[in-house]
Amino acid sequence: MQKFIDPDHPFYRPLWVRLLIAASCLFWTAIELYNGEMVWGMLFLAVTTYVVCVLLIFFNPKAPEPPKPDEPAT
Repeated sequence: MQKFIDPDHPFYRPLWVRLLIAASCLFWTAIELYNGEMVWGMLFLAVTTYVVCVLLIFFNPKAPEPPKPDEPAT
């Protein structure tokens, strides 16, 4: 099953990356609401809520699997 955001990807491991993504979504939500664009504001509010839940609240990535003995390490 394909995920919208895959929290197991190594890109999301550092906390600062996850915080920056959540802050960017929140910033864009604020811009849309400030400009009176309620539909886009609510859409980005939903995206922001999803991002915060997936990357901050429920973030529990799988440990990276060690390479098998018969496979070369990359």
